[in-house]
Amino acid sequence: MRVLYRVTGILFAVVLVFGMGVLTERPSLGESEKDDLAEPYDFDVRDLNSAPEGAKYGRTVAPDLRHFRAWISGVGAGVALTDLRDLGRPADACLVDPRDDSVTLRSVPGSGAPEYPVVELLPDGLPYDDTMAPMGCVPADLDEDGDVDFLVYYWGRSPVLFMNEAGPDTAPSAEGFTAHELVEPMRVWNTTAVNVADLDGSGHLDIVIGNYFPDDARVLDPSADDETRMEMQHSMSLARNAGRNKVLLTEPTGESDAPPEVTDASNALPEHVATAWTLAMGFQDLTGNHRPDVYVANDFGNDHLLVNRSRTGEPRFDVVTGERDMTTPKSKVLGNGSFKGMGVTFTYRDPDELPMMVVSNITSPHALHESNFAFVPDGTGSDLLDGTVPYSDESEPLGISRSGWSWDVKSGDFDNSGTEELLQATGFMAGETDRWPELQEVAMGNDALLKYPAVWANFEPGEDDLSGHEHNPFWAADAGGGFVDLAPQLGLDSPDVTRAFALGDVNGDGLLDAVVANQWQDSRVLLNRAPDAPPGISLRLVRPGESDGGWPAAIGASVTTREGVEPAQKRQLYPANGHVGVSADRMHLAAPGSGPLPVTITWRAGGRTHEAEVEVPPGSATVELHDDGTAVLR
Repeated sequence: MRVLYRVTGILFAVVLVFGMGVLTERPSLGESEKDDLAEPYDFDVRDLNSAPEGAKYGRTVAPDLRHFRAWISGVGAGVALTDLRDLGRPADACLVDPRDDSVTLRSVPGSGAPEYPVVELLPDGLPYDDTMAPMGCVPADLDEDGDVDFLVYYWGRSPVLFMNEAGPDTAPSAEGFTAHELVEPMRVWNTTAVNVADLDGSGHLDIVIGNYFPDDARVLDPSADDETRMEMQHSMSLARNAGRNKVLLTEPTGESDAPPEVTDASNALPEHVATAWTLAMGFQDLTGNHRPDVYVANDFGNDHLLVNRSRTGEPRFDVVTGERDMTTPKSKVLGNGSFKGMGVTFTYRDPDELPMMVVSNITSPHALHESNFAFVPDGTGSDLLDGTVPYSDESEPLGISRSGWSWDVKSGDFDNSGTEELLQATGFMAGETDRWPELQEVAMGNDALLKYPAVWANFEPGEDDLSGHEHNPFWAADAGGGFVDLAPQLGLDSPDVTRAFALGDVNGDGLLDAVVANQWQDSRVLLNRAPDAPPGISLRLVRPGESDGGWPAAIGASVTTREGVEPAQKRQLYPANGHVGVSADRMHLAAPGSGPLPVTITWRAGGRTHEAEVEVPPGSATVELHDDGTAVLR
């Protein structure tokens, strides 16, 4: 009898394990079904750049970090799309390439725009040496004169403003940009994320800076053998010993090409938010008060959702955290996760009032299988004002919980159907030897030791591999409302190590294109050739500036299709959302089969919220949003 019980127990355990395996196996479409789903999409892949002369494939770092410099070398590729030449389309890219630590402006291949010599943005006249390296580039008209300036951020120093002193009717040149310190005096920051928006309702762009390694730590200085401030995270799940995040308010001087006045308002951030290891940020007005709420995606610990309660000149943010029920894992509760938040995007799904928030995490099979997040709304924005989080994670039933070591994620309508798809960047470091076992040993160690670089395993560029052979998913909606990765069907499944995307209609054909920033390899352009796509709209919203009669982009404005238009579409203009990828400052919408698209535009100006109804034709269009509440199509 005892033997029978034992055999029965073993059989029960086998059945239980098998059953759990079946339950955890995600259902998927067949190949023919995926082929059918992929029919509306097609991309022509082109190189954005090539390897520079003397290209390097790893960083020179402080002596204590030398044995795992491949890990330290894991970020630094970024890209932004913009319209430098007033062509009516975002045919210019600002590319950050770690192979020569360059920040360059260039005409996008396939845009149909005239070529010009590549322009490098160098902080001439400011402190700059080999212990500093660029991490990202954000187009931002901070003097509000109507042309495009650039905010470049680095490891090893505080960000630099490159003020555009040339007119839009001239080809970009290095002489046309003048470098200015964003903060005085220059600080030693190690920045990995920057976003811009009007946080306090003043009418001017403000800047949120996400710093990574501790302030003043000379991460890239090979002579820093006396460095005592350099620490790794003190926890894999609750780290709060990073460089301090910053909130900087700006006010234009009224003089064209002059940097704005900058006020440090970083005390608006709660302490545990300010010291997180931030990799990405997303802005979106979730409460309807026409000031952006902030999602902060953090490595090694809790992400944070900040409800914006600011007044002019007085930024204020309240942290809100979701509630856990019996069926929800702790880390899938919004604001309470221990995963590695590395990208965030917002996408609206009809008929929801609030957007779904998609967040990238590490989800590499047979390595570290956390989960991407898809926070789906189950309430209203007023709940957030009451301190309640109207969101729950549905990433697994939606099919997007697993993808790889994931970074930036962007949402966009690539087939002009009115429904957005998702592009997600994956991969960490490519090599020949899988080093996940060594990383697992580090992660399983005592948190009290983790902050010391000496306990970290060896990771050498070009030799060691951590999720270096994954592909970037292209998530498209299926008939059931979930998502399916169609990258293999579209020929987008090459194992690039990618950090970011920038979206925009670069050639003005009414289809949304993408630029891909790759780490330690050539970056790409995805030219959209969607067959039989209906018309699209590239809508630019501008507002009166402070100088020279300029019309800067109306960052923070929203567009909603009017009642009765199917499918319903909603967009908010926050181009710099995500991780080191900045999309064009235009909204991409699907147009009706015939005639203009009726939309309602909402924006804030003069201390008030305005709303106007506009009929927007297919193609490229610009709407002037005046301070008196009128909207003029031009």
